[in-house]
Amino acid sequence: MTYSDTTIWWIIVALGVGTFLIRFSFLGIIGSRQMPEWVLRHLRYTSVAILPGLVAPLVVFPAATGGELDPARLLAAAVTVGVGYWSKAVVRAMLCGAATLAATQYLLS
Repeated sequence: MTYSDTTIWWIIVALGVGTFLIRFSFLGIIGSRQMPEWVLRHLRYTSVAILPGLVAPLVVFPAATGGELDPARLLAAAVTVGVGYWSKAVVRAMLCGAATLAATQYLLS
């Protein structure tokens, strides 16, 4: 399917306006008001929900192994979850997971 240059620019502008309106609805309209406690409670879990959703496919179906399970990635994910649960520090958990992945891949190769 091919589009003309004008059509592509209209699509880009429409998507830009749509993105602006979505963000403005939270920041511009609600930004100066106090949000209810139940909304703030739910917003606290946003990053906790997004990060595993981004990482889980990379652990379970890694492109580097052709989509097959990899013991090194599974171990690194387990270490990351364990350190994160124990220390409550996201950066420390990610660094320990990365170190585990590097060490495990080095030892298995």
